[in-house]
Amino acid sequence: MSRLWTLITYVHSLAGPVMMLLYPLYASVIAIESPSKVDAEQWLAYWILYSFLTLMEMLLHPILQWIPIWYDVKLAFVGWLVLPQFKGATFIYERFVRDNIKRYSNANANANANVNVKAKKNKAVHFITSKKFHASPTKKLLVFLYLLEVNQH
Repeated sequence: MSRLWTLITYVHSLAGPVMMLLYPLYASVIAIESPSKVDAEQWLAYWILYSFLTLMEMLLHPILQWIPIWYDVKLAFVGWLVLPQFKGATFIYERFVRDNIKRYSNANANANANVNVKAKKNKAVHFITSKKFHASPTKKLLVFLYLLEVNQH
């Protein structure tokens, strides 16, 4: 019985990396080579959500370590995201993430338009706020994650 339990524990510990990393990596490479855009969208959505999940897990680690079934819940959730029968990553992306991105993009475009209108009045300000002056992708991601968190509460 102890050998069986050891085998089950070993398979359980390998299931996470295989389901969360190896299979999505393989499927992403296949999707890149595929002419279909649907596969690429599924896997891009997966990697966005997986990155967000990993970030939240790192931040909430002190709390999550007290939940004994967290790894199993995470494994089931990632399985739902990954498996092509469910297309969970695409569902969550279209349902929640896309709306926040559109909202953030529209707010950012409006803010840039206001800056450009003010910049036309003052050449010094126009020099400072030229088209080369944009937030870094990291800053945009952090702002997006903050807006996503604020909108959920």
